[in-house]
Amino acid sequence: MEALLQDEYYTYDDYKKWDTKDRYEIIDGVAYAMAPPAITHQRISSNLHREIANFLKGKPCEVFHAPVGVRLNADKGDNTVLEPDIVVVCDRSKIGSQSIAGAPDLVIEILSPSTAGYDRVDKFNQYLIAKVREYWIVDPDSKTVSVHVLKDGEYITRAYAKTAKAPVHVLEGCVIDLADVFADETGD
Repeated sequence: MEALLQDEYYTYDDYKKWDTKDRYEIIDGVAYAMAPPAITHQRISSNLHREIANFLKGKPCEVFHAPVGVRLNADKGDNTVLEPDIVVVCDRSKIGSQSIAGAPDLVIEILSPSTAGYDRVDKFNQYLIAKVREYWIVDPDSKTVSVHVLKDGEYITRAYAKTAKAPVHVLEGCVIDLADVFADETGD
């Protein structure tokens, strides 16, 4: 992913003013344009969101899907705003009218060819620094999920194949059947 304007410095205040037809993320003050997601990406996102939303019905945590701005360092600098595919927030004080202020409990990113490295490296590091408790990277091509769980300031990683049942560690009792997540994929 290429930076929008590398010599400019952006914050959440700038992000709020941008045209809503285009999507951007900011990491450490550098803005990155986001391409629209593919149909496969949207199917997987819908399936995951539905599974988590059904599990959370009547529970205190809340699930959101993109586009929703997540301000990872809202308390200092406010120069990192990401739009994960799916986020779960259990601390309702972080949920504002326009954005999530602070680290969500769970973040899910679904890889696209243009963002795979960005999601696996740049965002991974941002989520780790912000202490996101659990970070999933979903790979539509290999139909796998890498689950990163925060423990003692580091991510412990486990990979799951398309037929596995993946536990959501931050949501006790929540297990996602990946066969359901990847079910609608025709491979076109």
